Amino acid sequence: MSIADRVRYPEFLSRVMTAEEAAALIPHGVNVGMSGFTGAGYPKALPQAIAARAKAEHAQGKPYKINVWTGASTAAECDGVMAEAHALGQRLPFNTDPIARKAVNAGEIDFIDMHLSHVAQHAWFGFLGHMSIAVVEVLGVTADGLLIPSTAVGNNKTWLEIADKVILEVNTKPPAKMEGMHDIYYGTAIPPRRMPINMTHADDRIGQPYLKVDPAKVIAVVETHKGDRDNVFATPDENSERIAGYIIDFLAHEMKMGRLPKEMLPIQSGVGNVANAVLAGLLTGPFENLLGFTEVLQDGMLDLLRAGKMSRASATSISLSSAAYKDFEDNIDFYRERIILRPQEISNHPELVRRLGIIAMNSMIEADIYGNINSTHVMGTGMMNGIGGSGDFARNGYLSFFVTPSVAKDGKISCIVPMCSHVDHTEHDTQIIVTEQGLADLRGLSPKQRAQVIIDQCAHPDYRDQLQDYFDRARQQGAQHTPHILREALSWHERFTETGDMRATA
Repeated sequence: MSIADRVRYPEFLSRVMTAEEAAALIPHGVNVGMSGFTGAGYPKALPQAIAARAKAEHAQGKPYKINVWTGASTAAECDGVMAEAHALGQRLPFNTDPIARKAVNAGEIDFIDMHLSHVAQHAWFGFLGHMSIAVVEVLGVTADGLLIPSTAVGNNKTWLEIADKVILEVNTKPPAKMEGMHDIYYGTAIPPRRMPINMTHADDRIGQPYLKVDPAKVIAVVETHKGDRDNVFATPDENSERIAGYIIDFLAHEMKMGRLPKEMLPIQSGVGNVANAVLAGLLTGPFENLLGFTEVLQDGMLDLLRAGKMSRASATSISLSSAAYKDFEDNIDFYRERIILRPQEISNHPELVRRLGIIAMNSMIEADIYGNINSTHVMGTGMMNGIGGSGDFARNGYLSFFVTPSVAKDGKISCIVPMCSHVDHTEHDTQIIVTEQGLADLRGLSPKQRAQVIIDQCAHPDYRDQLQDYFDRARQQGAQHTPHILREALSWHERFTETGDMRATA
């Protein structure tokens, strides 16, 4: 399928050009809004042309960097190539690329870690500065000049509205039959003119299938024909399956106790192998007619839809393995009726998360004995990926799980520690912590009660006595509401940085 088949708005055909020609229209130092959310819907050609331009400018001794805002992470041919070419000055709000991560932690890229529900509104408020150019992947353009969204919506609606100029990448690889899958809501406004969002069920449609753009803003149209990042998910290991089992059993118990309705509440699941293991557990679990209300639709939710265990899934992007993507393409008519893709200001909206009663499941790097969660920083200073949407769901969800294996680095790191080296989610936002060792239900517990439950249920046996000793000694000194020994609270992290092992006997 050619670009002429996808671009049915004649005026835009006169603006078709190469990626290199379009990259020449992006000046040094500007803020650029790019499409992309968790390896889906990101521009495929422009970032590489930008990287080539940066290298050429640098070779002549000229500066060339841009500031890039997206929905979430992109891929190696976007974040990776620009970071490698030293073309990124600032990056927000999320990143998973290892080359970009290295540059962030080396101080070369100024990374702004943000709640994903905040990004669009902060851009609208003017908190982030002025956006000069938006680079947005779309599947096509209607005869009326409306844009057919791609595999991710993310912040594209906002970028198209606030940017001075727009460059469209028309990707002819994803199936054209995705048209109609999207639900773009245009009812948001800036305070004090905000109105309630009229959504009471996770599968309500409240918008329209297309993105709008002022045709006068569009300065370039670039054709691409390339799939999204192949998101490879490992077969769930024993630890992931045990974590999933604890969660499934807990949900069944909550339903039996009358704290969950029999029809179940909508499910949000973070990205990764543990998340997919939980979804796999739901596939064989006792729950029927499930609804998904999440950020990223992964392989596991596709399986649930195909099996009839989940009736509808709402997300802001589709991020699949190659095998799952082929199934999506081959059965696009089936999935188009069951998947709704929305802007992330809707998929992550705290008001909707609370109203719909979302059951949230997200990963973490470490938890401390009082329930504070670190989901972003390794040893307190090294950025991993970012907070993403976990905070949007953790604070506002009906039930909120944080999950991790109890140890990392072959047991040299305990993921349950006396005090977190960095806090993204305070103890007030944490309801349930799960490791392969067990599940700690922290609802209605005081700090000291939480500490004992976390040590007993979630800590690895190699570290349980060490944690218990710290907690017992902390209770013998100082204030007793949240007992700590400050000179030792971060000593585990210090020990690891010095010896490569958190264990006291290492």
